[in-house]
Amino acid sequence: MQTDAVSRQVSERNQLRTTKFLVTGANGFVGRALCKALRQGGADTVAAVRVRRQPDEVALGDLSAATDWRQALAQVDVVVHLAARVHVMNDTVSDRLAAFRSVNVDATLNLARQAAQCGVRRFVFISSIGVNGAATTAAPFSELSAPRPHSDYALSKLEAEEGLRKLCAETGMEFVIIRPPLVYGADAPGNFHSLLKLVRRRLPMPLGSVRNQRSMVALDNLVDFVIVCSAAPAAANELFLVADQTDVSTPELIRLLGQGMDRPARMLPVPVALLAAGARMAGKGNAFQQLCGSLRLDTGKARQLLGWRAPVHAHEGLRKAAAGFLKDK
Repeated sequence: MQTDAVSRQVSERNQLRTTKFLVTGANGFVGRALCKALRQGGADTVAAVRVRRQPDEVALGDLSAATDWRQALAQVDVVVHLAARVHVMNDTVSDRLAAFRSVNVDATLNLARQAAQCGVRRFVFISSIGVNGAATTAAPFSELSAPRPHSDYALSKLEAEEGLRKLCAETGMEFVIIRPPLVYGADAPGNFHSLLKLVRRRLPMPLGSVRNQRSMVALDNLVDFVIVCSAAPAAANELFLVADQTDVSTPELIRLLGQGMDRPARMLPVPVALLAAGARMAGKGNAFQQLCGSLRLDTGKARQLLGWRAPVHAHEGLRKAAAGFLKDK
């Protein structure tokens, strides 16, 4: 069985040399790594960006329902759609949901519609585990879990998924929807970047009593999974949750990052109930949930249907991310 899975993946990866890709959001954290991996595999890759900085990129400006993709889509076999409006600190727009929908729903379906018209075979859409919710209790999320988007961003991703399914049913273009949790790496933005900075400064953190479990995905693992989904026949018209094979607690996460920087983590055993009360008083409930709550994913479908195994172990990936972050500073 395992030999069959390995042979299948080798065959699928060999298809890269005869496949032309369009990757949106190509200068982002995931997009850069994906384009590099595709090109190393011999794939003809069109990197779509908002502002062109490299000669092998195509600039399309701000994405909208009116963006003309026809030139970028010429002879493309697979689209990987990473570009999105994400959470913005100090967002000043009056209608946040409308702003998310404009890019994440309307612009996505505009691209998908033109892709189908141009003969694209498969559309790989990178969604978010936020579609399922912000936390798990007894059971991990799976592809069968009912969607419960916890934010305007997550709701817009769910609406894009639903629109894409309908459009592909009408046009015959294949889709693959991938819902990753937090994606980490040395250059990761957002909360993971902030955590790396705290570990680098050796600041004591009051998280020693936290007993949670969180699924995350290493950048290398996500890129590997996207490439598998771009070629595997069994991935057509499917939804997948993707994560590292091993979940980690927040204290374990911090210890592993400290090991990667050769800077032992310092954690204080503050009662979780006290942390929760302080977070509520400070209006930081979301931050508390992300640090102290559990968010677990069941990735059995990817293993069983595609024979996929994460090539990088979570412990190795976290140490590597921390070491790379420290080296770049």
